[in-house]
Amino acid sequence: MTWHKPTKIMSGNFDEDISYLKERMAVEKSFDLIYLDLHYAGRKIGMFLVDGFGKDEIMLFLMKFLSELLPEDLEEHPLDKLLKTYIPYVEIDKTDDLEKVVDQVLAGPTVMVVEGLQEAVIIDSRTYPVRGPEEPDMERVVRGSRDGFVETLIFNCALIRRRVRDSSLRMEYLQVGRRSKTDISLCYLDELADSKLVEEIKRSLEKIDTDGLPMAEKTLEEFVGGRHWNPYPTVRYTERPDTAAAHLYEGHVLVIVDNSPSVIITPATFWHHLQHAEEYRNKPIVGAYLRLVRFIAVWASIFILPLWYLLATNTNLLPEQLSYIGPSEIGVVPLILQILIIEIGMDMLRMAAIHTPTSLGTALGLVAAILIGDVAVKVGLFVPEIILYLAIAAIGTFATPSYELSLANRLFRLVLLAATYIFGVIGFMIGLVFLVLFLLRMKSYNVPYLWPFIPFNFRGFRDVLIRSPIPLKNRRPVILHPEDPDR
Repeated sequence: MTWHKPTKIMSGNFDEDISYLKERMAVEKSFDLIYLDLHYAGRKIGMFLVDGFGKDEIMLFLMKFLSELLPEDLEEHPLDKLLKTYIPYVEIDKTDDLEKVVDQVLAGPTVMVVEGLQEAVIIDSRTYPVRGPEEPDMERVVRGSRDGFVETLIFNCALIRRRVRDSSLRMEYLQVGRRSKTDISLCYLDELADSKLVEEIKRSLEKIDTDGLPMAEKTLEEFVGGRHWNPYPTVRYTERPDTAAAHLYEGHVLVIVDNSPSVIITPATFWHHLQHAEEYRNKPIVGAYLRLVRFIAVWASIFILPLWYLLATNTNLLPEQLSYIGPSEIGVVPLILQILIIEIGMDMLRMAAIHTPTSLGTALGLVAAILIGDVAVKVGLFVPEIILYLAIAAIGTFATPSYELSLANRLFRLVLLAATYIFGVIGFMIGLVFLVLFLLRMKSYNVPYLWPFIPFNFRGFRDVLIRSPIPLKNRRPVILHPEDPDR
């Protein structure tokens, strides 16, 4: 059932409306909710604002203008005169819905209720605590812009506007969450993006019925993405405005959520998660090489450990030239148990690194290197080859541009290991087929997850494998059904 927001129309009785707003917002119980009881131009005026959101200099400026008003200045059409003449501010609005007044005050704007008027004046003079747009940690580049999205919706929209000065750029506003009322912007190029895709995404957002979005874009994704037990991401996240702009020009739709520095890119295929801005900050041949190395690293993160285990436990599969693969002495602990111990240990180290202060990070690295790399091998807990191949898999995991995809690949690596341990060669092959079929059935807003590999599209597959020169990429991806297919 869709939740409908209640409404309460202003009565026009100043004391009654003020009492309702005070009680509804519990002004006297929250120290940061401020009510100003004022008297200007012969009328009682009440102002509601949140301390910390209102700009003091703007408030003083407005109060100075209001103090100069005479009673006769507001005799005829007082609301129009306040909005168009006597309140010198850019972002100003009006409403007769007291519930909307409550929502607006809690969101940051200042609301002014004037005696004798049946509509309240909304002055959007809010300011938010915000950090600077520094370069994001997850998507660093050697050469390129150093700005990144922040936790404020307006700032993020401005960072995109700065790069996309197109009159067809649309920033549609929505609110999600009965209690949180989180601000969301749907961003797309009206002359490029498929109108059906835009409507589908908008409907999926409007259907969300929940108290709030405590984890911002991640909570939102779980509502619109479905497939809750599927570890593979169906949308892509970015904290780089240039990456977001590049996807807009292709015909993608962005979802910007307030309180989050990550912008959602829809739709997204498996291959979108393997691209990085660094490839486009170098010459095409260098970018193509970097992409090839990244692909090798990602495939190694998934398959190298299960494949090594398969060959180490089935030495008859090895040709004579590769007979050195596999440990000469397994030790007391079975190989599969050694691998599971070190896999869990690596995840523990990753979590420890996240929670460890920066000043202690070096110490944590030294402890990990000594315990896992040296002592564990000397006491016979691990064989040296496992350390080597797990290190290669870990490097491939960290080389995956998408953090969400790297975690999903890690889970599948464990599944493939378990299948190989239980069923041997047959289990390994079944695991491979299962992964392909699993990804084949996935879709991101009706876009096949493995496109352009399956279904096959030569131009798209070429652009996936090779970082093509930008002048040669004169067509937008056909799978997005762009309104204007030519660049």
